Amino acid sequence: MSQPMLYTERLTLVPLGDEHLEFEIELDSDPEVMRYLTGRALPRDEVDQAHRRRLAAAREVPGLGFWVGSADGAFVGWWILRPPNGPDQPEVAGEADLGYRLLRRHWRRGYASEGARELIRYGFADVGLTRIFAQTMAVNAASRATMNAAGLTFARAFVSGEPYEDPIPGAEQGEVEYEITRTTWQRPQT
Repeated sequence: MSQPMLYTERLTLVPLGDEHLEFEIELDSDPEVMRYLTGRALPRDEVDQAHRRRLAAAREVPGLGFWVGSADGAFVGWWILRPPNGPDQPEVAGEADLGYRLLRRHWRRGYASEGARELIRYGFADVGLTRIFAQTMAVNAASRATMNAAGLTFARAFVSGEPYEDPIPGAEQGEVEYEITRTTWQRPQT
């Protein structure tokens, strides 16, 4: 199963490819976009390395990976649905990590949660996942609100096992994880 194109009311999500590198450079060179991720804008060479890792991640589990999103033909950002990885995400079959990163000019327009809801639908209905989770710094109120808007609920707070090269302001407050299970997702909304 390869990554399909996905569609929402306003977004077209296409699997990440080499043709999207310049979009990633634009996104990751904004220090506000990267505030809770690296604490700084990334130079081109670091974005290129990250791009290679993102492409490799899309080959880990069929159907999972990164998607580049556009609205009305304009680049909005990217979304990810990938197997758990790293010290704070034990590898569990049937689970996936959800993420998103949007250009600042597209913040607070509902795109992040719209794309996230589509990946959740796809992950449960098409891939057969049993649990989808997302993590962020505890101080990242905007990302936490997006997780709630996408249907995820608070699961835990924790101190990251991943060391920071340069501490990011707010890192001392730890991280949070939100989740949704297929059972919860399948329940009728009231």
